Amino acid sequence: MFSFNMFDHPIPRVFQNRFSTQYRCFSVSMLAGPNDRSDVEKGGKIIMPPSALDQLSRLNITYPMLFKLTNKNSDRMTHCGVLEFVADEGICYLPHWMMQNLLLEEGGLVQVESVNLQVATYSKFQPQSPDFLDITNPKAVLENALRNFACLTTGDVIAINYNEKIYELRVMETKPDKAVSIIECDMNVDFDAPLGYKEPERQVQHEESTEGETDHSGYAGELGFRAFSGSGNRLDGKKKGVEPSPSPIKPGDIKRGIPNYEFKLGKITFIRNSRPLVKKVEEDEAGGRFIAFSGEGQSLRKKGRKP
Repeated sequence: MFSFNMFDHPIPRVFQNRFSTQYRCFSVSMLAGPNDRSDVEKGGKIIMPPSALDQLSRLNITYPMLFKLTNKNSDRMTHCGVLEFVADEGICYLPHWMMQNLLLEEGGLVQVESVNLQVATYSKFQPQSPDFLDITNPKAVLENALRNFACLTTGDVIAINYNEKIYELRVMETKPDKAVSIIECDMNVDFDAPLGYKEPERQVQHEESTEGETDHSGYAGELGFRAFSGSGNRLDGKKKGVEPSPSPIKPGDIKRGIPNYEFKLGKITFIRNSRPLVKKVEEDEAGGRFIAFSGEGQSLRKKGRKP
């Protein structure tokens, strides 16, 4: 007559298909093996143990596999993808910049949960050093570096490697959510001013040039003859009052050149100050005037005297 359930609320199916476990995390440099795994440091993916793949294959999760990493001691979280399942049991390997964001030390506990994230449409980054401005094409460099990332989280400081130098960028904004997936997406990227960047101060030059204050001293050599500009001599031999006292230069006395309105770019014109030759009008008129019936005729018969 009576029926009851052991739990007050039934467990939803979505929680039954959710992967959640704890691992001790280490940096990639602690990964044992002859192969160099520096490629893990250049991206946003982690290495998990084979048992995680076994559990994930039994769950009805969506692909690609994305995970939420949480440090419960510092209440810091981030998101990542998975690169391989070759770590030792109970251990996962994280990039160094990801451990810094989570405030984790070597061997610290991290909670790993499977999540579904929306596809990114917009993201904004702030370089943490003005040295990032030395890159010729920063958008192309960032686009190439983000190929090794699976997702982005607002507030994270990611690290990219370019020309054997590591540049750190803070994720200032992501759309449509604070955590987005960037796998096979069309995302608009924007940059904020680098941290510590100061714009160069522009020196404004105040040019106060008016017609009344124009300096005409440069035109003094082009005026030619000027009256009373010489010096005089006295009969008594004294030099007092013999200095020249030329009349002041007036703006009207300055002769300016005539601009060449027919100037064409790439063409050089040499102007010579030569006087035009005087044309002899009378000779030209006499030699070139047309006179009717001024020619000579010819006859078929030879004119001769009769005997």
